[in-house]
Amino acid sequence: MPFFGLDCTRRKEKEVERKIRANDREYNLSFKYATNAIKTSKYNLFTFLPLNLFEQFQRIANAYFLFLLILQVIPAISSLSWFTTVVPLVLVLSVTAAKDAIDDINRHRSDRQVNNRKVDMLINGKLISEKWMNVQVGDIIKLENNEFVTADLLLLSSSEPLNLVYIETAELDGETNLKVKQSLTVTGDMGENLEALAAFNGEVCCEPPNNRLDRFTGTLTSGTQKHSLDNERILLRGCTLRNTDWCFGMVLFAGPETKLMQNCGKSIFKRTSIDRLMNVLVLFIFGLLALMCIILAVGHGIWEYQEGSKFTAFLPREESIAFSAFLTFWSYIIILNTVVPISLYVSMEVIRLGNSYYINWDRNMYHARTNTPAEARTTTLNEELGQIKYIFSDKTGTLTQNIMTFNKCSINGKSYGDVIDCCSGQRLEITEDMTPVDFSFNWLADPKFLFYDHSLVEAVNLELPEVHAFFRLLALCHTVMAEEKKEGDLVYQAQSPDEGALVTAARNFGFVFRSRSPETVTIEEMGIQRSYELLAILDFNNVRKRMSVIVRNPEGKLSLYCKGADTIIYERLHPSCSKLKEVTTDHLNEFAGEGLRTLVLAYKDLDEEYFAEWKQRHHEASVALDDREENLDKLYEEIEKDMLLIGATAIEDKLQDGVAHTIELLAKAEIMIWVLTGDKQETAENIGYSCNLLREEMNEVFIIAANSPEEVRQELRDAHLKMCPATEQDKFLIPETILGNTPKVVQDENVSGEYGLVINGQSLAFALESSMELEFLRTACMCKTVICCRVTPLQKAQVVELVKKYKKAVTLAIGDGANDVSMIKAHIGVGISGQEGMQAVLSSDFSFAQFRFLQRLLLVHGRWSYLRMCKFLRYFFYKNFTFTFVHFWYAFFCGFSAQTVYDEGFITLYNLVYTALPVLGMSLFDQDVNAGWSLEFPQLYVPGQLRMYFSKGAFMMCALHSCYSSLVLFFIPYAATYDTARDNGRDGADYQSFALITQTCLTVTVCVQLGLDLSYWTVVNHLFVWGSLGMFFILTFTMYTDGLFRLHPPSFAFIGTARNCLNQSNVWLTVTLTTVLCVLPVVAQRFLHSQTSPTINDKVRYKVRQMKEPAPRPRHAKLSRRSTRRSGYAFSHAQGYGDLVTSRRFLRRPAPARSTGFTPTGRSPGFKPMGRSAGYSPVGQEQNHKQKVEPTSLQMFRAVKDPSF
Repeated sequence: MPFFGLDCTRRKEKEVERKIRANDREYNLSFKYATNAIKTSKYNLFTFLPLNLFEQFQRIANAYFLFLLILQVIPAISSLSWFTTVVPLVLVLSVTAAKDAIDDINRHRSDRQVNNRKVDMLINGKLISEKWMNVQVGDIIKLENNEFVTADLLLLSSSEPLNLVYIETAELDGETNLKVKQSLTVTGDMGENLEALAAFNGEVCCEPPNNRLDRFTGTLTSGTQKHSLDNERILLRGCTLRNTDWCFGMVLFAGPETKLMQNCGKSIFKRTSIDRLMNVLVLFIFGLLALMCIILAVGHGIWEYQEGSKFTAFLPREESIAFSAFLTFWSYIIILNTVVPISLYVSMEVIRLGNSYYINWDRNMYHARTNTPAEARTTTLNEELGQIKYIFSDKTGTLTQNIMTFNKCSINGKSYGDVIDCCSGQRLEITEDMTPVDFSFNWLADPKFLFYDHSLVEAVNLELPEVHAFFRLLALCHTVMAEEKKEGDLVYQAQSPDEGALVTAARNFGFVFRSRSPETVTIEEMGIQRSYELLAILDFNNVRKRMSVIVRNPEGKLSLYCKGADTIIYERLHPSCSKLKEVTTDHLNEFAGEGLRTLVLAYKDLDEEYFAEWKQRHHEASVALDDREENLDKLYEEIEKDMLLIGATAIEDKLQDGVAHTIELLAKAEIMIWVLTGDKQETAENIGYSCNLLREEMNEVFIIAANSPEEVRQELRDAHLKMCPATEQDKFLIPETILGNTPKVVQDENVSGEYGLVINGQSLAFALESSMELEFLRTACMCKTVICCRVTPLQKAQVVELVKKYKKAVTLAIGDGANDVSMIKAHIGVGISGQEGMQAVLSSDFSFAQFRFLQRLLLVHGRWSYLRMCKFLRYFFYKNFTFTFVHFWYAFFCGFSAQTVYDEGFITLYNLVYTALPVLGMSLFDQDVNAGWSLEFPQLYVPGQLRMYFSKGAFMMCALHSCYSSLVLFFIPYAATYDTARDNGRDGADYQSFALITQTCLTVTVCVQLGLDLSYWTVVNHLFVWGSLGMFFILTFTMYTDGLFRLHPPSFAFIGTARNCLNQSNVWLTVTLTTVLCVLPVVAQRFLHSQTSPTINDKVRYKVRQMKEPAPRPRHAKLSRRSTRRSGYAFSHAQGYGDLVTSRRFLRRPAPARSTGFTPTGRSPGFKPMGRSAGYSPVGQEQNHKQKVEPTSLQMFRAVKDPSF
């Protein structure tokens, strides 16, 4: 393990091929593979101090103050005590180090928690409980139900039939539906025989560690036989074992070499754009400081040459004029160092900390149902929240709840699901206050199922044949598994949530899917149990976009039931369905307009002779070695034609509350939203339309789904030309030079109209290649919305990094799963404490429970934080530049002697007491408009993206303003006191009186300037501003008293100055005149600017004042979505359980008998069918990965020997 690194592996040559021998640690150790210990922390006990100081001194100002400290210990050049620098420097370093230490301690705790988890490991033929960190490559371990997978394993055997295991991959790809893995027969036969497992010495030869989650290649050599290994045999770290009693696996990759950790990337040190700008400005200030000191040193040399020689008789000097000028240069470096005071950085940390607490305390971002408050997990990035231009969002669990609801349907030309007012005939909006249909009559009904249209229940009760055929199709045409552990308690296990929602709907309307075997599907129709012979499953894939089943009912009738995308089904309907198709199409348009996902249902009765002949050809095609898929597709096309239309379903993929409204507000704030999801294209597109990311009003939505780099490049260029026809190919890059680096920046291009871009994972892999990445970025940035589908965690990180690298914009990534951790390495990472674990939250900068809170985080807290920080910097530079420049002008009147114009006590207290609290009050409490108006006018956010509040230009204006003010502050008091007398006739033009008048003018001026900058006066602001002015006069009179002078004369030399000077009327006139002259240009400029070219802030504040109304309450309006998009077939990208269902390698365990003496032909007692589905989740319960999942009926099947295999 490297001493300073984050990697747990030893430095070794890059692997080309990995060789592992089971149960042979000595052999495997020779390759120096990584252990299973992980390390995400940055420091340890020995490296914390040097590494942390090294990081802190990368901040130029910290290094500058260290340099000043060294200068101040040299007596020949120092006119200030060394402790004036060392105390604030140590304070800043200590506070920052303490904060970093706390963050890293939390990482250590997380690492220890994971590394100390226990797992059963096979050692010398016995299962011994060991810590995860002690597991090594080649070890055989045992996992039990609901346990996390310890490392990347080769599945050896399991408790389930056919050596299957069920895993949940939410931590990897965000999907909560279960996946099936299967071991090789040669290892599966070992079962849980510990002797056989301990004697197993198979050798695996496989690919080296990589981040590809969807691919694995390798071979297993056992004895004399070599077996091929693919991804179906591998269990990845981060998965959870579900519905499987136990399994054994052999460790292939451990710790940092696992695919999960390979996708996480390295932890990075995040800096805000203001921090980066500050580094540039500090360099400029250093240059300005050096220039001023050179001018004053040269002036000292000239003065010494012309005037100083006259005093050598009284003040003999040994050093030469040149050496004296050299010492003066360093003396002025110390005196003028307040141009960059260290209190600036202390104040910035306090402001960030305060604004972080505002986020933590915000009750409007508290989620009561889960008792989850918002949390600012870092205190250094608050103002960055006010500059976001690009948001990268996960889909599952972030935008959606991953819960499907059966909302509406169309059966035989009639639409169901709407609630109609019986008096007016108008459609009513369904609310939680409405009473749903009571399904208590149905003992098999899902208690979470909700439906409000009683007419559908009545149609079922009237036994209308079309309605019964509709729900019979839903109960038969699927690959769902049913588990009934106790009577009436059905749990459905579906490969996709859509299928589960449809089967659940049929269940509640009286057509209950009970169980299946390879040959049969058993359902309960209106209380009567019927068993259908399952003859074929024509499974779904992305090309077919439909699935069919061929069944024989108990009466012997052959039927084909099909469901799929409307465009696909319509092409295969019988001509007699034309009128019904028109009506159904109208219903589909209506459903799609509400953002629902639709399917069309059709059926066909089959002839026995034809089916027997077709089945023979199907068998021949299925066993063919060549062109198997093509031949099967032709057979499917042949039988799936001339079908009769039954109707259509409409399912809602439930968005999180307020998602659409949040996206609408963010779009008005000119924030671009990119969705990066592991889901397939169809699903992601539907969500895009549901939450108004994609809209029918867009000019075009480009689909990039090519299979080669050339095709991807051509599709990107075609899309670009459509959006911007007159574009020169070489004019999209502009040089941007910062601190010597010359990264390229992709320039924003003007596009007429709105466009969307959807790209799949394969095409994205080509688009992210170095030769094409700029072309992809250029095209994508011209689109209003970008959706990337089927992307890996690493691709998410690459997309984020691409935008960070080539766009001069601040990015934010938001997600809720471990698969989002690498993406969260954006400028800002936000974790949703949702249903996919806490990995994203632990890696994030900010966290909360719901996506809708993002609007408040950015448009309120982010905008305020950025506005306050920018006001703080402008004001802080102004007051300190003004303070310092007065020293510069005074040097020309004191013989360049490095004498200070102010009293030493004033110099010490100026930044610590007199001006510290007012600026902090402004930076913690100021707001141009309140939270309600900030959300009402999201356009207020745009200036932050354009960096209008603080930039190099704003800094230069601040410096010029300070230069003007310092001239006024020096020469007006100078002229007013020159050759004047007090009321008692004594001379009033002494140094001490001039210093006090200048100090008073400066303090009053900066306080008045702050009052002009404040937009929102609070009691605290009044207290801080007036209190600081009062403190100035109190301390001034106190320090200039006789008593303190007697205690320590050198430190309190201004004895009596305040009493003698501030009682003169001309002094107060001077203070008033100086203050007015300093702020007059600011007032004039702001007035003229607001009248001639007002900013968005000016317009909104004027409008708010005119309305004279309280801030509006947050709106949660339901957006009206209109779309002609209907094809919403969002089944799993994989082919589901179709092959396993019909494999005939296992038998069905009968469903438990009912205690009421149920007979297959009897009607259930008390069954009275009467009709929106509650959330259906893929595991049949609340989406919480920590809950136990009941086994499915597939796991109740037991393998038998079949002579056909």
